[in-house]
Amino acid sequence: MDEIQILAEPRPTRADAVKNRELLILAARDLIAERGVEAVTTAMVAARAGVGKGTLYRHFPNGMSEVCQALLDECQRHLQDRALRRFRAGGDPVDHLVWFMEEALRFVDERRPMLVTMEGVPGLAHPAHWWWMQTIRGLLGQINPQLDLDYAADALYVMLDPRTVQFQRETRGYSLERMITALIEVVYKLVD
Repeated sequence: MDEIQILAEPRPTRADAVKNRELLILAARDLIAERGVEAVTTAMVAARAGVGKGTLYRHFPNGMSEVCQALLDECQRHLQDRALRRFRAGGDPVDHLVWFMEEALRFVDERRPMLVTMEGVPGLAHPAHWWWMQTIRGLLGQINPQLDLDYAADALYVMLDPRTVQFQRETRGYSLERMITALIEVVYKLVD
């Protein structure tokens, strides 16, 4: 006779656990803003949040890498929400693409230290960024479906890679405004 297994529903997250996670994220955000990501440790985040290191590691088993990922995910959702609201309101897809590329470049530049130092995240191959690729490709398709959409989207997408941005900012010495202006010029030439 076969045994019948009853699958228990997962336990809901306790309210104190949710609160602790939020405290940890807020503490990490503040500390990184104050000191820079390289100078912030898990012990500092836990102390600022008023919880033990064990609590931090229950929420973020891989330490600061996962803390940074949680911060980035929150910011990523905010950018995605703004983009979707803008696109749904209608308008010129070229204007949307220019706006999106500038916003994405600002996103990467502002969070570059976190993006570059995260362990195991190969640049834009992170799943949270794939919607950028789809957004770029979709807008290019609306603008000029005759383009090799995959390649054109890749060409723009790679300009948002944290390592590319870091190289341009630190090695080449480009200002963010120069990068934005040049990227917008590239977009216009590509879609012309």
